[in-house]
Amino acid sequence: MHSTTFATALGEFALVWTDRGIRRVFLPGGEPAEVQERLAKLGAEPGTPDRATAAVLDQIEDYADGQQIDFSATRLDLEGVPDFHRQCYAILLTIGWGATSTYGDIARQLGDVGLSRAVGQAMGANPIPLIIPCHRVLAAGGKAGGFSAPGGTSTKRTMLALEGVSLGAPPGQMQFVF
Repeated sequence: MHSTTFATALGEFALVWTDRGIRRVFLPGGEPAEVQERLAKLGAEPGTPDRATAAVLDQIEDYADGQQIDFSATRLDLEGVPDFHRQCYAILLTIGWGATSTYGDIARQLGDVGLSRAVGQAMGANPIPLIIPCHRVLAAGGKAGGFSAPGGTSTKRTMLALEGVSLGAPPGQMQFVF
């Protein structure tokens, strides 16, 4: 397992890959020492990306620059990811740039709206955010919902805004309509 960190317009990303595909993406916002510790815990050795991995790295840089990118064809290494999570992620990969879904909608696609919380847990455990676009999943009523990446829902809002999705005023801000 190999890793690299790289700067983008959104900040420093970390990418982990194997010969099967991308295994992890760390979104910007973590302290460099913390990111290095997490990479070491995974057993990821610093490496030079092969051609396929370098192409993904370039796509992430382009995304951070505001270019419309489709990651759905990216080879992923989901070893150790539970089947239910894989099912959720397969649905996520169909949600394109600038589009959103809800936890409930994904649960319905899985056959039971009662799975909404389980869908939320799968989003929180997503090892490959951005490429598996969990930032495009909203709570009921179009609210941001949670986001487990550094910066929480602020990061989610930034990523959605980059894609042209506006969620309105941040929570806690009042809007007056006369």
